This record gives sequence, structure tokens and C-alpha cells, in this order.
Amino acid sequence: MLEIKKTEYRENVESFAIAVVTILFIIIFVIQSFLVSGTSMVPTLLDRERLIVNKFIYWFDTPQRGDIIVLKPPHDTRKYIKRVIGLPGESIEIRSTKVFIDGSEIKEPYINELTNQDFPLTFIPEGSIFVMGDNRNYSKDSRDPDVGMIPLKSVVGRAILVFWPLTKAKILFEPHYNQ
Repeated sequence: MLEIKKTEYRENVESFAIAVVTILFIIIFVIQSFLVSGTSMVPTLLDRERLIVNKFIYWFDTPQRGDIIVLKPPHDTRKYIKRVIGLPGESIEIRSTKVFIDGSEIKEPYINELTNQDFPLTFIPEGSIFVMGDNRNYSKDSRDPDVGMIPLKSVVGRAILVFWPLTKAKILFEPHYNQ
């Protein structure tokens, strides 16, 4: 009888330890919860919404235009959430409220309002991306010299869904751009 209790106790401890290790692995390498702080991604994401971020997707692929990503800019301790607009090797320019990639205007139905500032023709270096918030006039993003181009190694992961508040739960889809 005593032998049965020790074995049962040991199995419970081992099961608990395996569960903790599995959860830690998932949190560290696979997915992470992220709290939106601020209004730079309005109307797509609202202040205080909670997201699930896929942290391993970019182990196999690189960010694509339209992806909503969590990143850690090289010169800041905070994490940002922004949309990928320009890819490595492309040129970007903002003039007359429109964004141009390699000379072609991209349509952006997700933005809150048109940007009120131009951005000169700039080339995105290999290994970097250009990001912007959807609330263009209230976003600290790649247009700001303090943020600048984002090295791919600074990308934490891709936002895949909003889970809180429950009334706002949704999957975050990539927009389709004119090619």
C-alpha cells in the first residue's frame, strides 16, 4: 500500500514537471501574449487589446508586406507592434499622402488616416524592413530616425489573433496588395 502511494505521488510530480517544461517551451519559443499599448495601430488594433504572437514563424520565412509584427527596435527597451510596409532591397517613398514601393503606389485599406508628412525616397538595406503603424499620424515607426529600418533579427514574431477583450476577438489577416 505504501509503495502504491509513492509511485502515484512520483507520477503526479513527473506529470506536473513535464507540463511546466512544455508550457515554458511554448512561451519561450512558440507563442507569446502581447498587450497593445497606445493607438499607433488604430483601427486594426486598439489600446489594451491582448494578442497572440507567433514567435517561430520567422525561423522558416521572412516577414511579408502587410504582416503585423512585434519588434524590439535597436535603440529602445520597449517592444513595438507595427505593420511591415517595405522589404529588404526595395525603395520606399511617401508623397502626397501615398506610399510608393519601388515607384508603385500601394493601396492600404487598413489605415486610420492618410499620413500628413512626406518621406523621401529611401532604399531599405538587405536584412532590414520598413514598418509603419496603421494610425499614421500617431505612430513612432521607421519614418522616425530614432526607430529607422528594423533589422530582421529585431523581429520578435507575427501577431496572429486578438483574444482580449472577448468581444473584439479576431484573427489578423494579411491584406492583399496590388503587385
